Amino acid sequence: MALVLALLSLSEAQAQVLSSRIWPARDYTRLTLESKSALKHSLFSVKDPERLVLDLETDELAPALSELQGKVAAEDPYLQGLRVARNRPGVVRLVLDLKAEVKAQLFTLPPIAEYGHRLVLDIYPAVPLDPLAALLEETGRQQEEKPAGSMARLATIVVDAGHGGEDPGALGRHGSREKDVTLGIARRLKKLVDAEPNMRALLTRDGDYFLKLDARVEKARKVKADLFVSIHADAFVRPDARGSSVFALSDRRATSQLARELARTQNESDLIGGVNLQDKDDYVKRTIIDLWQTGTIDHSLRLGGSVLKRLGSVNTLHKPRVEQASFAVLTAPNIPSILVETAFISNPEEEKRLNDEEYQDKLARAVLDGIRDYLAKHPPRPASPLALN
Repeated sequence: MALVLALLSLSEAQAQVLSSRIWPARDYTRLTLESKSALKHSLFSVKDPERLVLDLETDELAPALSELQGKVAAEDPYLQGLRVARNRPGVVRLVLDLKAEVKAQLFTLPPIAEYGHRLVLDIYPAVPLDPLAALLEETGRQQEEKPAGSMARLATIVVDAGHGGEDPGALGRHGSREKDVTLGIARRLKKLVDAEPNMRALLTRDGDYFLKLDARVEKARKVKADLFVSIHADAFVRPDARGSSVFALSDRRATSQLARELARTQNESDLIGGVNLQDKDDYVKRTIIDLWQTGTIDHSLRLGGSVLKRLGSVNTLHKPRVEQASFAVLTAPNIPSILVETAFISNPEEEKRLNDEEYQDKLARAVLDGIRDYLAKHPPRPASPLALN
């Protein structure tokens, strides 16, 4: 009996891969292996041709691993293919054939919610992608399709679809995932913005993959966005909670976040639109940045008010005014930024509407109308490296 228990204990100690996922995207590709217990592993690269080799300490060639070979999409920008086999006793080897040289990051995530232990491999391009260059290229194509005479200073709107990939966001009672709803609305909003003669949009993510909050803000800063709009779908413990909300950054979060930004950023002048702070002492720096951030929050509240008013024609409002909270995604110091909670996905009635394409269109158009109302009163800054003449 003791021997049987010992064998069972040994079997349970073996890490079993329960599921595997590949999230391809322009920014990076993510491979996730989920297991009952933490996987022991090692990673190394091989050249000519470019490959990544991931060794897993497990005796079991689980179906979740075997299935990986068929999960590499043809349009994946980094993965050419993937092979899985037993390499030696107690080791299963994954060989990832690459399309070009890459940078890889391998890390683990602890169990949370419905997820078990996760081993995550992120594959980035060797040379980081430049969102500014991509936006300029896309804008050039859009301008070729627009009528003559429409060339003018374009307002750059960064549209952020909340959550994604391993982060599903809030879950509806009927299985809807916030990450899917937000991406659908964000894509529709981008299409509407791009159709406007004086606007263009950039999505922080255009696929089902995870993107860190600071990476979303950094994209907006790199393209010197005029506005940042993050799309979400709220959830609450009470299923009868309903309505749309709009949030701007709170003053308290702004102060602490700016302190971290100043410590991290090598060129502080980028934070406040080109004002040179190199020769200023800390007190003067903080005073100037506080004034700048106060103005940004003020404009965020104005933008939020315009969007909230328009959303009121599509859905009931959860609160009658723009709220303020410490959302990390709203912390770009010189970009008016709002977070739109389109509806409560935890409310079965609103969940149903959020999955309706026509309703998503209405929500996206309401946000666009709010943006248009704001820009009519507060046109984009005249000087910009993205301005078209």
